[in-house]
Amino acid sequence: MKPDRPRHALPADAAGRKAVPPVICYPVERLPRPDLTPYLAARDGWSRVSQVLIPPREAATFAVPAGHFFRIISVEGPQVGDLNLWSAANPAERFFSGKTRALHGTHLSAGDRMWSSLPHLRPMALITEDTLDWYGFDAFGGAVHDVIGTRCDPYTHNLLSGGQYHHCCHSNLTRAFARHTGLPLAEAELAVHDVLNVFMCTGFTRDTGQYFMKASPVRPGDHLEFFAEIDLIGALSACPGGDCAAEHSSDGAACHPLLVEVFRPRQAPAGWRPPAANGYDRSHGL
Repeated sequence: MKPDRPRHALPADAAGRKAVPPVICYPVERLPRPDLTPYLAARDGWSRVSQVLIPPREAATFAVPAGHFFRIISVEGPQVGDLNLWSAANPAERFFSGKTRALHGTHLSAGDRMWSSLPHLRPMALITEDTLDWYGFDAFGGAVHDVIGTRCDPYTHNLLSGGQYHHCCHSNLTRAFARHTGLPLAEAELAVHDVLNVFMCTGFTRDTGQYFMKASPVRPGDHLEFFAEIDLIGALSACPGGDCAAEHSSDGAACHPLLVEVFRPRQAPAGWRPPAANGYDRSHGL
C-alpha cells in the first residue's frame, strides 16, 4: 500500500514519468481465444456421471477425466467457492493462478483457461460457460471469478485477529485433499495452492490499491462450467464468508452449499486434443 504522505519530493520530470503508457506484460496473440462452438455442441446428449454437494464451511474433492465437463452450481443461496485443481496423474502439477492471471487478467470467464504450474505450463481446464458474464466490471472495479485472492487461511486470521479458526478455505481444502490422498495433514497442506475464487466479487480500490470484496451477485441456478483438458482432481471449499458481503473466516456469515456436477459427452469436441506438457527443454542455458 502506497504511503499517504510520500517522504520524497516530486522530481522535475514526474509528470512525464507517470505519463509513460503501459505495455502488456504477456501479449497473448499467440494464444488464440478458443472457439467455444464445438465445446458447447459436445454437451448435446451428455450424461451426468457424478455429483458432489459441498457443505457450508467445508470442502470436498471430485475427479474429472480429460474430455469431460464439470459445473460448479449455486443451489440454495449466494455463496462463493475456492477451487484447487491438480493433475490426477501427478498432483505436483497443479493450478497456477499467478500465470493464469498474467495471461488472462484478474478475473476469468468463458473462453479463459486455467494453466498448470511450472515446468508443465499447459491448459488444465477451459471455462466454457459463465452465467455471471453479464456482470463485467462494476463502478468500483469489481468483477467475479478472480485469480487475485489467495484463499482465506488460518495463518492470516491468526495474524490479524488472533485465535484458532479451522474452517478457512485453506484448512477446508487441506482436510479434503488429505482425505482424498490419505496423506498426513502436514503433507496434504503443502499441495494446497492459490485458487480460482468462484462467484466471488472482488477488485482493487482505486486510491490505495487494496484487495476488496463485496456481496457476490450469484443466485441459485447460476453456474460456472469447465471442460477438463487433462485428468483432474478438483477440490472446492464453500467459503466461510458466504457471499463475502462483509467478512470471511467467520462463523457469523450466512453460508450455503455448492454443487459440483461432472458430465461425460457422447463424443469429444471436434478438433480437441489433450495438451502436451510445455515445450521448453529445461536446460536453463547450461
